[in-house]
Amino acid sequence: MLRPKVPTMPQPTGLVTPPAVVEPTTVIQHTPQTPAPAPIVAPVPARPTVQLTPGAVIALVGSGTAVVLVVGAVLVSMLLAVAVTGASVAICALVIRSLIASEGKRR
Repeated sequence: MLRPKVPTMPQPTGLVTPPAVVEPTTVIQHTPQTPAPAPIVAPVPARPTVQLTPGAVIALVGSGTAVVLVVGAVLVSMLLAVAVTGASVAICALVIRSLIASEGKRR
């Protein structure tokens, strides 16, 4: 019923463009001219480089460790809350069941 359909490659349309004609050009040699001196400009990097100092590395490792510990504590506390809630609901169910059973015996 729900089967994935694998896409197929479309068939060529039959329209083919003719190959471009390349004509040879003649090479004309000129006497070398001295180019104008280019101004000396320091190359600008495409994007700034990030340099990490030992203090920055220690700060990154410490903050990463803190994040992992906090997230782990939150997840463990949520799991503990679910477990405590499930246990309390089970105890309530047993108490209500015993109350109903004892009430039926009294009559």
